[in-house]
Amino acid sequence: MSANAQITKLFNDYKNGSRTDALSASEGKLVTDTIAELDQGQRRITEKINDKYATQTWLKEAILLYFRLMKMNPIKAGDLEFYDKIPVKKWTGAESVRVVPPAIARFGSFIEAGAILMPSYVNIGARVGAGTMIDTWATVGSCAQIGKNVHISGGVGIGGVLEPIQAQPVVIEDNCFIGSRCILVEGVLVEEGAVLGAGVTITSSTKIIDVSSSKEIIYQGCVPKNSVVIPGSIQKQFPAGTYGVHCALIIGKRKASTDLKTSLTDVLRDFQVAV
Repeated sequence: MSANAQITKLFNDYKNGSRTDALSASEGKLVTDTIAELDQGQRRITEKINDKYATQTWLKEAILLYFRLMKMNPIKAGDLEFYDKIPVKKWTGAESVRVVPPAIARFGSFIEAGAILMPSYVNIGARVGAGTMIDTWATVGSCAQIGKNVHISGGVGIGGVLEPIQAQPVVIEDNCFIGSRCILVEGVLVEEGAVLGAGVTITSSTKIIDVSSSKEIIYQGCVPKNSVVIPGSIQKQFPAGTYGVHCALIIGKRKASTDLKTSLTDVLRDFQVAV
């Protein structure tokens, strides 16, 4: 039986109550080996197959089994002490990742060489690509997938998802800029090159409205490639009256002909977006 089939069977046995005992030594090794593969980037929670993202549910199941397997223990990180089940990643310098105190990445997350972690938090199952900066007090939730050369600005909240098992995590593709205090949750996809201004909040049900031409185009759950996005509101009728409801507005597109730094400068100048 393959590793993923074994993990799924174990998970379902505990879920339906047919198993209540502890994992055996061999079962425990299977689970810890799987989490170690996530930690080293050999596996990833979400993969793009035929231009669509597919969630590897068995890896989420492995994480939940890992929580069952691990016991609460004191954890030390230099002078800091914690009490939890999951250890934090240990850095030697060989990883070629800059980790600024007190940045924390949980074991089972993968941080690719060339990434920078300012004082921030990256949860288990998450993946951060090369050249990406996770800025101060930003959080990358469990299983979130952050691409290469992305800037996650200060205070950004990237939602995590372990359950429901089949739910897709937040995915941010390469070369995106996420402005300060943005919130992205519920499996939102931000496509390559998008720029989100400060304070944009997007959930799976948030209307993302392209207002850059004479006729609006409405998206949900996905920010299209190279979009420049700012916070907005739309009017909605309620029994008590008409009120403004949060939305996100696409006000233009980044220029594909320019590189990342030049394009971001153009965004600030042309669209006057706070990032």
